[in-house]
Amino acid sequence: MVGPSPGRVRGHRRFALAAVVCLLFSACGSETGKPPEPVPRITDGQLAQQLKSAVSDSGAFTHLQALQEIADRNGGNRASPGPGYDASVDYVVSVLHGAGYDVTTPTYALSPDDSHGQPPPRNVIAQTRTGDSGRVVLLGAHLDSVPQGPGIVDNGSGVATLLEIATHLSASAPVRDAVRFAFFGSEETGSQGSGAYVQSLSAQDRAKLMLYLNLDMVASPNAGYFAQGGRGNDKSEAGPPGSATVAGVLADQLAKTGMDAENAEFTGDDEAPFIDANIPSGGAENGDRKDKNPGQAHAWGGQAGQPFDPCYHKACDQLGNVNRDVLNRYLHAVAGTTAYFATSGQDLPG
Repeated sequence: MVGPSPGRVRGHRRFALAAVVCLLFSACGSETGKPPEPVPRITDGQLAQQLKSAVSDSGAFTHLQALQEIADRNGGNRASPGPGYDASVDYVVSVLHGAGYDVTTPTYALSPDDSHGQPPPRNVIAQTRTGDSGRVVLLGAHLDSVPQGPGIVDNGSGVATLLEIATHLSASAPVRDAVRFAFFGSEETGSQGSGAYVQSLSAQDRAKLMLYLNLDMVASPNAGYFAQGGRGNDKSEAGPPGSATVAGVLADQLAKTGMDAENAEFTGDDEAPFIDANIPSGGAENGDRKDKNPGQAHAWGGQAGQPFDPCYHKACDQLGNVNRDVLNRYLHAVAGTTAYFATSGQDLPG
């Protein structure tokens, strides 16, 4: 079926949400010189409806195409450190700047075995100008790939999802709590980017983080639907208090897309430094090299006895490896989760 081009769809949807935000501010385009009115708070349901109507898998796929092109120009990968990773950082920064965000790119030190004599790599951090800056909803995804391939599902899919949400949320979103987006490097070599970021925060700044939601692989071809948080035998697996709530909201939003999520344990990805810092955490992911079992295949479709992602950490993790339906479901679920926590004012135990 042939439809309108992705560019036209994204443009109209972004304009529609921007118009809503403009009306909520009630001072957009004013020539009176008066300061804008305080941002009216809206409910999570209202913002979720607006945001989920605005985002699209076509918009996210545009970012995946850009990341694929970056890998193609840089030896077939976006590994950190390396030119493909540096170009990925520049791309993410340009998208966020274009959406009106103030963006920082703090560097972090690598272990001697991983630096290879190259300059320190950068994380990318952006935050809404609106919302309580003392109460921050943080969403993150790792921006690097393994050296063996371009990493379009792992983890271009998480990056593209966050970029699509950030673009349509806007830097001036009508939120109660501030929303921060983080894109971390060197996850594939031990979560060094996210670990350095958490270590760089003062105790006061860590206390401002209401929660962390990690996105790592949300478009695998034989995908499962997992919401991490609150399950496991210790803190490293289950997360600190409040993590079950984060996972529960994500699962509820996935259910609204037609898929019941399986509550899963954390496995030591970029959420680990936040868990160690006692920040309530959740995770959105759809499986990697492990095989899908028959019960999961019955619940979600796909092939039992086959890996969730047969191209995990391989050169074939390219655009053709992306399951657009899975990407679309996670995109809308994460958008709804973002809206919920940004507007509800809910305090999580911690």
